[in-house]
Amino acid sequence: MEGMTNPKLTLPRPIQLGWKFLKIVWPLPYTLWGLFVGGTGLLFGGKCQFRQGVVEFYGGGTKWFVCHLLPMGPDILAVTLGHVVLAQSSVGLDISRAHERVHVRQYERWGIFFIPAYLGCSVYQWLKGKRPYRDNPFEVEAYGQR
Repeated sequence: MEGMTNPKLTLPRPIQLGWKFLKIVWPLPYTLWGLFVGGTGLLFGGKCQFRQGVVEFYGGGTKWFVCHLLPMGPDILAVTLGHVVLAQSSVGLDISRAHERVHVRQYERWGIFFIPAYLGCSVYQWLKGKRPYRDNPFEVEAYGQR
């Protein structure tokens, strides 16, 4: 039918608010862990900013955490825990922001199951003889590969 448009479905406001609430609560355990690590990083010279609904910590103790306590440490610019991004530096945040936002959305979808699913995918890729990080479907999505 010519001239007809397909109107976008709009959910009632209470359902929209409930959905937003669930997207925050569902990954909350990881967000709290990220706030703890980032908050500790602040005590040791780190910095914090809030952008697009995400708390970003960088530098100081946060940089130490990223570099020393994560696999591939110094090679990682940033890591996401729920609605928190922990980065080595503000430059690292700028470079990785779009990538890390994909992980935030993944946490919103997977909630408390994100890390077990992520690790399971990495093990599966490794068992198939592939790269556990770059071939992990969560990373493939974040890097925009198909």
